[in-house]
Amino acid sequence: MPEILVPAQMAAPTPGSDPLASNLRQMIAVLERERQALAALDADSLIGAARDKEALCDTLAAFGPDGLRLEGETRNLAETARQLNEVNRRVRNLLAANVAARIEALGGKRRMPRAPYAKMRPR
Repeated sequence: MPEILVPAQMAAPTPGSDPLASNLRQMIAVLERERQALAALDADSLIGAARDKEALCDTLAAFGPDGLRLEGETRNLAETARQLNEVNRRVRNLLAANVAARIEALGGKRRMPRAPYAKMRPR
């Protein structure tokens, strides 16, 4: 029987809390889930994390950069999210480089095939 994938559900903001801080906490949770998926090489979880990150980025964009001053807890949450995203980016790059090296070791470096046609000359 095929496995049925269900999108991850994001927690609703706590009533009375700072919506920016709440969204940043959700982003941190998604980034940690993404890191676990990278470590496990779990493509389905990576796709889910990417969707959740995109949705949260859209939500965070609504706060806008103009005049937004981060203070206290919100500044710490934003910095934590930035650091986690950077770590995940580095891990993704290392995994991609590893795959490229393995493919190259199997078949040697491949050159792009030449086009089998000539460019059209203007009439």
